[in-house]
Amino acid sequence: MATDQGPAGASPAAPVVTVAGPRVHRAEEVLTPEAVAFVVGLHRAFEDRRQELLARRRTRRAEIARAGTLDFLPETAAVREGDWTVAEAPRALQDRRVEITGPTDRKMVINALNSGAKVWLADFEDATAPTWENVVSGQINLIDAFEGRIDFTSSAGKTYSLRPAAELATVVVRPRGWHLDENHLLVDGVPVAGAFFDFGLYFFHNAARLIARGADDPNSGPYFYLPKTESHLETRLWNDVFTHAQAALGIPYGTIRATVLIETITAAFEMEEILYELRDHAAGLNAGRWDYLFSIVKNFRDAGEHYILPDRNTVTMASPFMAAYTRLLVQTCHRRGAHAIGGMAAFIPSRKDPEVNAAALEKVKADKDREAGHGFDGSWVAHPDLVPVARASFDAVLGDRPNQKDNPGPPEPVTAAQLLDIAGAGGTCTHAGLHNAVQVGIRYIEAWLRGLGAVAIFNMMEDAATAEISRSQIWQWINNGVVLADTGEKATADLVRRLVATELAELRAELGDDVYAGGRWREAAKLFEQVALAEEFADFLTLPALPLLG
Repeated sequence: MATDQGPAGASPAAPVVTVAGPRVHRAEEVLTPEAVAFVVGLHRAFEDRRQELLARRRTRRAEIARAGTLDFLPETAAVREGDWTVAEAPRALQDRRVEITGPTDRKMVINALNSGAKVWLADFEDATAPTWENVVSGQINLIDAFEGRIDFTSSAGKTYSLRPAAELATVVVRPRGWHLDENHLLVDGVPVAGAFFDFGLYFFHNAARLIARGADDPNSGPYFYLPKTESHLETRLWNDVFTHAQAALGIPYGTIRATVLIETITAAFEMEEILYELRDHAAGLNAGRWDYLFSIVKNFRDAGEHYILPDRNTVTMASPFMAAYTRLLVQTCHRRGAHAIGGMAAFIPSRKDPEVNAAALEKVKADKDREAGHGFDGSWVAHPDLVPVARASFDAVLGDRPNQKDNPGPPEPVTAAQLLDIAGAGGTCTHAGLHNAVQVGIRYIEAWLRGLGAVAIFNMMEDAATAEISRSQIWQWINNGVVLADTGEKATADLVRRLVATELAELRAELGDDVYAGGRWREAAKLFEQVALAEEFADFLTLPALPLLG
């Protein structure tokens, strides 16, 4: 489907808008001229600032490389010391004790809304491979859900349908981060930001529809999660986008509510400022733990031994630097009247293996007990079977209260040194950890290339964030000359290439020749080697991968 919609904005100099994606069933329902014009309006108003902020990321990374450290910003001390709070949360977002995450495919929409969770993070970002089919049909599926006309029948004949509206989870949409383009929608030959596309289409089609449902409905407003934020200036841009969008559609100012994922090390040093910039639209902060680890490796990849991350699976939320990060998040949110939302436990249950199932439930329970006990107001799960586990942990602490924003968290202040004490995590770098990183990276990327963004691998739910940790750790270990503790080998590119070849051979044996040939394994392996072994570190593995998607 390659169309030129011609002028799609105010004269003069009306832009040439090109929709260049393949045909998607019912796409015309969301890609209306008016909706596309709204997205184009966001592009024309804010694209220059987006590009400036992306350039600022590169400058800041260079500063970190020179200094080898980070600190709280002296120029925003007045914000941190000021007496202010964010806007009151709407009724639908007062109680967020359990949030389920997942992509916006039709089956997931139904299962997530029916899951018993208070919130569903409808994900156009890390849990979605951004094929044109996925991003367009996801918008259709959300509209169908709000209109009560969504259903699904599996290949086995099992049918899925929605419960009554009052029993459904509240939808909070996560658009793509600032760094990703939508290459199928061009304005004067320039791709629009994936963030403008995802936010713009959802807001245009659903804001008025949701408001009309009334405050008693769990889906009574346009709510968002904001990913990959690296500074308060990036949040300022989002706030300006919200203000623009509400004015353009006649939606009252402050209707939008957004929760920001603190999933970069730079954002961890600007939590107060991020809430302040968004204060009229803020709902809270979330501890995006997996991308947070990736961000630490990315930013301090060449800063020496102190910043070398050990085997991913040995770094827990009890590690001192992770405990400092979550303590600061709870303190910041509750001081400012915002919700503090905990992170994802990647372990997933098994309905086929009782032993795996019991182990997963035990680990998730321990994780959620810790978060509830440390002052969080809610947390994430990735599977409907985990909703009761998380709910029990938070019910035990909250009782009938919707949240615990009156709990300030541990009183001791969090220092820059504590946030950066990676060496204090202990643990080691091992051949087994290197092998696991190769396995997870290749298996995830292959699924992503086939259009799957959330994938169960070795009884854990993996998405783009965990794949990023896998490939960035390999880059860091190789470029810092790490010696593997269990074998005494040095981590090298040649060793990784041998592990990649072994993994491909084992996959062929595991899957059989026909199934293996039907996958995209060699492409995945080539891309994995590119982002893990290249001399220049790629900021995101999805950037070189995007041209390979449909």
